[in-house]
Amino acid sequence: MNDGQNTEREAEFGVPIPGAILPEDQWARTAVKRLPPPGPLDFSAMFGRIAPVLLDLGCGNGRSTLSSALARPDVDHFAVDILPVVIRYFTRRANQRGLSNVRIAVIGGRELLRDYIAPGSIGEIHCYHPQPYYDRREIKKRLIVPEFLALVHQCLQPGGLFIVQTDNPAYARYMRSILPSFFTVTEHTERWPDAPQGRTRREILALQQGLPVFRAVCRRRDELTEADLQAAMTALPRPTFDADRRLQKYDRLEAGDASPRDMQR
Repeated sequence: MNDGQNTEREAEFGVPIPGAILPEDQWARTAVKRLPPPGPLDFSAMFGRIAPVLLDLGCGNGRSTLSSALARPDVDHFAVDILPVVIRYFTRRANQRGLSNVRIAVIGGRELLRDYIAPGSIGEIHCYHPQPYYDRREIKKRLIVPEFLALVHQCLQPGGLFIVQTDNPAYARYMRSILPSFFTVTEHTERWPDAPQGRTRREILALQQGLPVFRAVCRRRDELTEADLQAAMTALPRPTFDADRRLQKYDRLEAGDASPRDMQR
């Protein structure tokens, strides 16, 4: 212990979790235990202030949100995932770090945008490593589809940013083909300067295994009309690609169900 903080850092795959654990009397309360009925969320009431809002869709155990919230105290972060177990880990960590600019809820990213976000209200939306779904019977669950991107476009403020990342080559090819219909896309070929070892648990493992990571910084194309969005949703291809089942070993390693030795086979 040192000046009231826990200097022992949690880590995963050898990379520390961002932030230090504060004394308990400085912990925050970040969980949104129950969302209200569908309708635009009042973020000023939720956070007790008026500030830019960043959404993290599919936040997992929250590494990327923790890092961003610590570095950007002037930005409010609303993070969601459909898995309660990872949300519990994230909530505990965000609470222990006293992050009053973070709120966390269990809901899907698509459902959040569709049911709870007012048009033109969000400055940034982040989506790291959406599930590629290897079983062809589940490809209809893939998140990055034209309709979802139209929702992202609708929810962003003029000039707003959509940050998306994947280590799946087939998903990356698909994203490259459809993202420009909604955004001005800048592919970030180098590692993130704020997190060279990886912004997320998934990216850390991908980099350690030598897998390529597709990172895109996408700025909303403000000239697009509602008719343009409708036309794009009709014309663009569906994500019917083969997600490369060889990467399933990698997924099991991330989940703790396989050893690094398995990944070398």
